[in-house]
Amino acid sequence: MRKFAKRSVAVGLAVTCLVTAQSGVAVGERGYGRATLTRFAALPAETSVPASEPSGSALGTAPVNGVVPPFADQPVQGFSGVLRNADGTFDVLSDNGYGTRANSADFVLRIQRIAPDFASGAVDVVGGLNLTDPNRHVPFPLTRADRVLTGADLDVESIQRGADGTYWIGDEFGPYLLHFDRAGRLLAPPSPLPGVRAPENPEGSPNLGGSKGFEGLALSPDGRALDALLEGPVVGDAPGTLRLNEFDVAGNRFTGKKWLYRLDRPEHAIGDAVAVDRNRLLVIERDGNEGAAAREKKVYLVDKRDRDRDGALDKTLVADLMDIANPRRIGGFPERFTFPFTTVEGLLILDDRTIAVLNDNNFPSSSGRTPGEPDDNEFITLKLGDDLDADPRVLRG
Repeated sequence: MRKFAKRSVAVGLAVTCLVTAQSGVAVGERGYGRATLTRFAALPAETSVPASEPSGSALGTAPVNGVVPPFADQPVQGFSGVLRNADGTFDVLSDNGYGTRANSADFVLRIQRIAPDFASGAVDVVGGLNLTDPNRHVPFPLTRADRVLTGADLDVESIQRGADGTYWIGDEFGPYLLHFDRAGRLLAPPSPLPGVRAPENPEGSPNLGGSKGFEGLALSPDGRALDALLEGPVVGDAPGTLRLNEFDVAGNRFTGKKWLYRLDRPEHAIGDAVAVDRNRLLVIERDGNEGAAAREKKVYLVDKRDRDRDGALDKTLVADLMDIANPRRIGGFPERFTFPFTTVEGLLILDDRTIAVLNDNNFPSSSGRTPGEPDDNEFITLKLGDDLDADPRVLRG
């Protein structure tokens, strides 16, 4: 992989987190205290797939954060989901490209395989696969005649892997759930969420905002169900409430069962969701700001059982990503570490008290770590203040 070394450090803002009933956090439940940074690695922003295809032609030729498009190869960027492999590598999902359908037709949708080296702080890209539809399951016209999928066709944002090695991916243009084999070939027609349509969906009038589809996707510990979490509210739902939708894997269908996730503020969004056990999930909630303006980047433990009977998932703060302890000054950062990115979209449970968090760097547009410079793809691990008491099957990855 072609890499351009860049390491920059900036001090973010600390945020004191107030846990209130109004925000949807379950009052009276134990808190987790302050999370601690345990490892840090970064993939330089200007990393590309070697000998690939040109990309970014719709971005123009003016510099963006000092980077001049278009690009000779496909950037390795935009990590919107992460999976752990048995050999110590990780599969990460690159999203639709450059932010919109209109500017991403030459960005190939891809699962990248990365190997972080936390001793050196580097991340190696060791492989990957393109997402394709050779058997013509997609019912609408695709950008490319060879049926390699692009960011103008789908906006992939979340990923899980079944016991058979196949991938389940959440999309925002439908929103759809997509099932791919181990080689990245689509196995069945996209599964739409009944009654919900994004602006890019050709089947009727939209009732969901643009880029507000399946941002979070959690696989149940027994592998039988997926929980797909929308990033934005459906028209008619209360402002700031998001639908968590159950999908039956064997039946390849949405069951109609759903729960409501209540954002702390209506203008917030979620970034990812992963299962802890059959009833609980971890969810990233964030504001849309970056750098010095960033305020809210949090990881919540949520519970479907709604023990306070308020009609929404119970929420307990697990980690405030704008106020992370860093007593060992890992990565050369100060004792208060922040994760001040516009989009924080990768979440993984590594053990019962350790999680991994990754940012989507929106290359080349986001500049949360150092103003005027494109963000790297950062990979951090955090030690939580208490055990998650997760299902052992989740901890096996």
